[in-house]
Amino acid sequence: MNSNKLQDLQQELILEALQLKVFKVNAKTPFQWASGYMMPVYNDNRILLRKNFTRKLIVEIFKQKFDPVIWPHEPIFAGIVTAGVPWAVLFAQESDLQFIYVRDKPKDHGMKNQIEGIPADENLGGEYIVMVEDLISTGGSTKKAIEAVRQAGGNVKYCISIFNYGFPEADKLFEEVDCKVISLITFDEVWE
Repeated sequence: MNSNKLQDLQQELILEALQLKVFKVNAKTPFQWASGYMMPVYNDNRILLRKNFTRKLIVEIFKQKFDPVIWPHEPIFAGIVTAGVPWAVLFAQESDLQFIYVRDKPKDHGMKNQIEGIPADENLGGEYIVMVEDLISTGGSTKKAIEAVRQAGGNVKYCISIFNYGFPEADKLFEEVDCKVISLITFDEVWE
């Protein structure tokens, strides 16, 4: 794809996110993130799900950016609970590929699954899995999901995120677990 076209699509997504008030900034009263960090900025990507136009835009950026990387492998898309799940469903549906989702820990009832979409008594048998996350900050929850999928026999080399804060500790963590993160937009791109 033409890199200028991709940049135009990414810029359109950033503008749409700003109009939808996805990004919140409050220096006086910081937001507590799931990681426990207290930060003056918060990103609520769930708002992006609201409009069909925005969902289509994200799918278009996804297709343009990731087709050459992952399609030869016909991956299973693994949504990370909860906010990665709808994006993984959209990507899998758009690509006519399979979908599963991964919790941060096994359920304490029923089949006690941590991964939904495969029978509890089976594993992923070396299937190529692409993790899908709505945003990456420290990378801790994504790492747990990658480890769970690998323990279930999945082959994970890539993680797609809608947004990435670009923290060095997250970059280091993904290097340690040998998983390449490809993000639709980053903090630096939004705040340029």
